[in-house]
Amino acid sequence: MPTPAESRGPKESEGVAVIDRACAILFAFKPDDAALTLAELAARTGLYKSTLLRLAGSLIQHRLLLRLDDGRFQLGPATFMLGALYQRSLNLGDILVPLMSELAETSGESVSFYVRDEAVRVCLHRVDSKHAVRFHVREGDVLPLESGSGGRALLAFSGTEGAAFQRIREDFYCISIGERDRETAGISIPVFGVRQSLRGVLTLAGPSSRIDQTFFERNLDTLFDCAARATDALGGDSRAMRNARRRAAEVQGK
Repeated sequence: MPTPAESRGPKESEGVAVIDRACAILFAFKPDDAALTLAELAARTGLYKSTLLRLAGSLIQHRLLLRLDDGRFQLGPATFMLGALYQRSLNLGDILVPLMSELAETSGESVSFYVRDEAVRVCLHRVDSKHAVRFHVREGDVLPLESGSGGRALLAFSGTEGAAFQRIREDFYCISIGERDRETAGISIPVFGVRQSLRGVLTLAGPSSRIDQTFFERNLDTLFDCAARATDALGGDSRAMRNARRRAAEVQGK
């Protein structure tokens, strides 16, 4: 049986390749880039300069790319329009709840999504575990910021100063055992949106009789993956958190 690529005709395959290259140009831009030279685009995409110039012409025509007076390129206004349309179409719960349900099923414990509301945190979404004994929080519940992994993670990624909060920012997660409630333990990780704005934190929590260091180690990768997928879906960039987890795993493996 022919593969999907083999089943395409020559013209169709060529068209797909052109789209792939055009997307490679657009995605070559990183959050901190204002503009890129032709040489920088060539280095990041692996495309010949002649190919870049040809594709850039079409992207400029559709306002997806701009060429500045000094010859550098930057993303065009149509990318902002598409991003705005995507943002308006988003329903936070539609993205988060399926991922949270998957995490709860995999880990066997409850998952919450907290957002900061000035001096407190609010549970915006919740998926309960199937255990009769579990960490009870309901959607709409208000909890403190100063205690618990969810509160401290929100403080850390809101820019609160201090060595403990800096460590949370470097690790991209926060663990709490019996801090807010001596019978519960949890681990929280941030979720970002457009321009790396903090949208909230995902918290995996349960009774301390079931949640221990072994549990954290067994479920940390899954929690990271859940938060990273949510971040990407909300228009953020998950690469920093994925890289942080990869570095930590390499250190632990040595």
